[in-house]
Amino acid sequence: MLRGAQHDVLNSLLPITTPMQNRRNLPLSLLLLTLPALSWLPSVSAWAQAAPATAATTEAELQAAFQNPPEAARPWVIWYWMNAAVTPEGLTADLEAMQQAGIGGAFLMPIRGAGDKPLIDPPAQQLSPRWWQMVRHAMTEADRLGLKLAMHVSDGFALAGGPWITPELAMQKVVSSETRISGGRRQTIQLPQPAAVKGYYRDIAVYAYPTPTGGGVSTYTVKPAVTSSAAEGKPERLTVAGNKDGFKLTEPGWIQYAFERPFTARSLRIRSNGYNYQANRLIVEVSQDGQTFRPVLRLTPPRSGWQDSSAVTHALPTTTARFFRFRYDPAGSEPGGEDLDAAKWKPALKVSEIRLSAEARINQYEGKNGEVWRVSPRNTAQQLPDSLCVPLGKVLNLTDKLGPDGRLNWTPPAGRWTILRVGHTATGYTNYTGGGALGLECDKFNPAAVKLQFDSWFGEALRQGGPELAGRVLTTLHVDSWECGSQNWSSNFAAEFRQRRGYDLLPYLPVLAGVPLQSAEVSERVLFDLRQTIAELIGDKFYATLAAEARAKGVTISAEAVAPTMVSDGLLHYQYADAPMGEFWLRSPTHDKPNDMLDAISGAHIYGKNIVQAEAFTELKMAWDEHPAMLKTVQDRNYALGVNRLVYHVFAHNPWLDRQPGMTLNGVGLYFQRDQTWWRPGRAWVDYARRCQALLQLGRPVVDVAVFNGEETPRRALLPERLTRTLPGIVGAAKVQSEQKRLANVGSPMREMPEKVSATANSFTADMLVDPLHGYAYDSFNPDALLRLTRVRDGRIELPGGASYALLVVPGATSLWPDSTSMTPAVAQKLRELVQAGATVLLDRQPGRSPELRGYPQADQQVQQLTAQLYAAGAAQATAAATGVPAPAGSGRVLRGPYAADSFEPLGLPRDVTAHYASGQRARGLAWTHRTAEQFDIYFIANQLDSTQTIDLSLRVAGRQPELWDAVTGEIRSAQDWQTDNGRTRLPLRLEPSGSVFVVLRQPTSQTAVHNGPNWLTTTPAQPLSGPWQVQFDPKAGGPAQPVAFAQLTDWSQHPDAAIRHYSGTADYRQTFRWKTKKRPGQRVYLELGQVNNLAEVELNGQPVGTAWTAPYRLDITDAVRKGDNQLRIRVTNTWANRLIGDAALPPEQRRTSLTTAPAPAATRPLLPAGLLGPVVISTATETDSKTSK
Repeated sequence: MLRGAQHDVLNSLLPITTPMQNRRNLPLSLLLLTLPALSWLPSVSAWAQAAPATAATTEAELQAAFQNPPEAARPWVIWYWMNAAVTPEGLTADLEAMQQAGIGGAFLMPIRGAGDKPLIDPPAQQLSPRWWQMVRHAMTEADRLGLKLAMHVSDGFALAGGPWITPELAMQKVVSSETRISGGRRQTIQLPQPAAVKGYYRDIAVYAYPTPTGGGVSTYTVKPAVTSSAAEGKPERLTVAGNKDGFKLTEPGWIQYAFERPFTARSLRIRSNGYNYQANRLIVEVSQDGQTFRPVLRLTPPRSGWQDSSAVTHALPTTTARFFRFRYDPAGSEPGGEDLDAAKWKPALKVSEIRLSAEARINQYEGKNGEVWRVSPRNTAQQLPDSLCVPLGKVLNLTDKLGPDGRLNWTPPAGRWTILRVGHTATGYTNYTGGGALGLECDKFNPAAVKLQFDSWFGEALRQGGPELAGRVLTTLHVDSWECGSQNWSSNFAAEFRQRRGYDLLPYLPVLAGVPLQSAEVSERVLFDLRQTIAELIGDKFYATLAAEARAKGVTISAEAVAPTMVSDGLLHYQYADAPMGEFWLRSPTHDKPNDMLDAISGAHIYGKNIVQAEAFTELKMAWDEHPAMLKTVQDRNYALGVNRLVYHVFAHNPWLDRQPGMTLNGVGLYFQRDQTWWRPGRAWVDYARRCQALLQLGRPVVDVAVFNGEETPRRALLPERLTRTLPGIVGAAKVQSEQKRLANVGSPMREMPEKVSATANSFTADMLVDPLHGYAYDSFNPDALLRLTRVRDGRIELPGGASYALLVVPGATSLWPDSTSMTPAVAQKLRELVQAGATVLLDRQPGRSPELRGYPQADQQVQQLTAQLYAAGAAQATAAATGVPAPAGSGRVLRGPYAADSFEPLGLPRDVTAHYASGQRARGLAWTHRTAEQFDIYFIANQLDSTQTIDLSLRVAGRQPELWDAVTGEIRSAQDWQTDNGRTRLPLRLEPSGSVFVVLRQPTSQTAVHNGPNWLTTTPAQPLSGPWQVQFDPKAGGPAQPVAFAQLTDWSQHPDAAIRHYSGTADYRQTFRWKTKKRPGQRVYLELGQVNNLAEVELNGQPVGTAWTAPYRLDITDAVRKGDNQLRIRVTNTWANRLIGDAALPPEQRRTSLTTAPAPAATRPLLPAGLLGPVVISTATETDSKTSK
């Protein structure tokens, strides 16, 4: 955290004067700099308390972890108890199903209450005796089955509240009211009380200042005639305070305000019924005659998250005119994303209020004051001149003159005065998905409120379970993704601000109401400090308190993302979590959260947390066609990003044993629960996850590049698209061009996904996270990690948790760090120290000032000196490279961005991974990650395409024998074709559609080349298995009672019998075949199933041989096949889709299925291919092509 003391910098700047050391010349364009070494150590406690991510692992332990994954490698589930509909028999069935599927534990989260019509009698309403009885039953059964439980910090999943939280202990926000008076006499002034939520309000302070130019004059007081280009709607309502009637334009058009006499405007307030992107990018035009208009400016919308419904105040240049026109033109609209959420949707203007004001306001202060998650550019003196700002010396504090009845007894000096009454109230947010324990959200800055929340919910669960049972089973406290908005005040806030920032906030408090004080520069700096304080308190007071309470009870803490709803540093809170978590979605681009995942992954890496969890496969609208092969691609992509534990979302508790599919989360989320058709064969998919996660939890991640995510608050990890300007050579010209085209968003093309959910087609999507730096991995660094945790060893920046980086990138302006000219002295000094200690830093900005008020204006000079020295030395180094004249140098290097080279090899940093086709073209769609320890290197390589890829893979490791570990089958093979050169290992690979492999290098070897055959299985067809097949469907699932003969393999959905055509479940295929081929030494025999919809469990001669659930749908039957007759049994399972589609056309009493809360698919929806389609073939391969161990 950025404590006050950590902002102090050296009063004297050390000159860079040591002689040049021997270094190879680098390209002039890089502008490299080497600086003198200066030893620097981070705080002893940071390094002493941290431990490496994992202990040393031997070769044998590595293989054992893969073949018998440990408990930590088991996936978990989010276990929703819906609508207080909970039964003991249902809980037992759920937990037994989890245990049978290989799940490690469940995050217990009740959702909603029983309501007026309970689904179960009696309901288990949260906090009732029945509820606690069910919780104890779940603990007891989990203990019996060897499962663990986690519980959320509150009822529901968002976020931390309950009925015990009074308005005084709830999240707080600053509110204010204005009163304007004429002075010169003693007055008793009744000040209107600012807004009070839940009847709660407390004063902070009362201020008076001379009324600024234009004060009190707006379209509330001077009414214009309002017209529009649209024939419909009521545009005249847009000047009515509190108007709730929405005005909409779906085509380009305008709204016009016509005044009787010229009106002078200095600010503009836009309010919609729900935040509207287009309303905040209107073009403001003016005219004196109503005929000829000139543009004033186009409004720039702030970056904003999904939980934003507040008004936006825009600063305007002083403009006087009779006619103001607000023109809507969607051309040039951005495509939207997590930090521009409202731009995702189809362009349309939706607005409820457009208020012009003659008084200046701080541009977009509603986000700058921390009330809502937004990022906006800073006001400049050109936009907001000092003459329009209230002089700080003329602001009077009248707090002691305010009576308890809100009356102010005061004799103001002559002139017009504005009185600002400032106080705080509850934000009103609740844990809205809760039921019996629904209540206000606790104050996140008040440790007492946080402790009360912990004790009243999670603590009570521990007490109800008892110390022995709960101690064994209830092992984790979970804090889900933040869905309760932001807060910007608490009873301790002013004191905390003073301690952290070094000055008193109260004299500057009017800036929170948008009042510019002293100057634009001073106002912006105070608001910067305010947001930084908010970000620190979220970690220090909320997460740190929860973590301390949890650990005192012997439990761990899991936490998801804070952004983009709470003003925060999106990485900072992960230092308090034992297991950081993000979330990724399936086929839901409007709701997917790639930045959530990057926040959790970078947060875990920089704070030394080994386990990175993902709330996995959330789907906006379940289509009931989901199956493991479909899910594997996105699963592998997230493994490659850094995830190493899945938490399947969702497993809804089904209280009934006779209703399927039964309970759901209202149709949201992956249907991953005991009544899923493929639950039993899906164990093979879970085993895949366990093997992957076992390996991905070993060693430490290899990440070469650290990217500083800046000092703006709020801030998050940087998406790769934000690096195209700083690293154009690394991302490549094609990506630069495609990103420019995407952001241009010409025509605002739309995409429908899922059905009936339409959004901009050019929004950033998670597939863009695949290998964006072409062989280099990167993490995001926040200021806390940079200032508090970094040190340099052997030229690499190291952190106490084990992370190590060869290059630190400080990017130019980005959408979340728009001010490219600012940097605090502490960060500038730290960069200088890192370079002096031997680090390599790429700077794509030259800051000239500090963003904070501390030390202003001297701090600006310090920043200028520090950065100027770095750049001047960089220029000297470039000159020296060209002329041969020695330049001042040391042990580190500075590069001036943007970086144009196509690799970091000029810096001695070759790519970690490269992959090419035989043509020499770079391979597409390969996701990868690399983990290392002293004894091994592990690379995970995943094909993200739906086609087979044959590639030449090159890895930045040599001296060890490469092995291929297949997490689908559990097989380990030595690579048969590989070579090493220049410190790299090269080997050809063939990856099936959505296929993946671990390349493990653990055994030292002196060999430099081996060419004994292909590295993939090459099979030879030996015997086709054509019909007939005897197929038994399950009559309990609606299938025929008697076996059906398939003369040839048939798609169930095309069968004339409706009982087969609409069948969902498992069908048992049987055939007897004669195997005539005698086994030869070294020969392996395989069963190739061809097309399978969707999973196939195979037995041969009564011996299970495996489950085929992903390409190539091949199983090794060597140990089961015998010469002569063989009895083959294949149990094929499809999805729920066809049965639900069929049932939708039937009367309710004839339906086989029962859906409680989810909508059913339409009866007109096309049926999905189902069953075994083949061709089924027995093939053979030699041992060298096959497995060596399993």
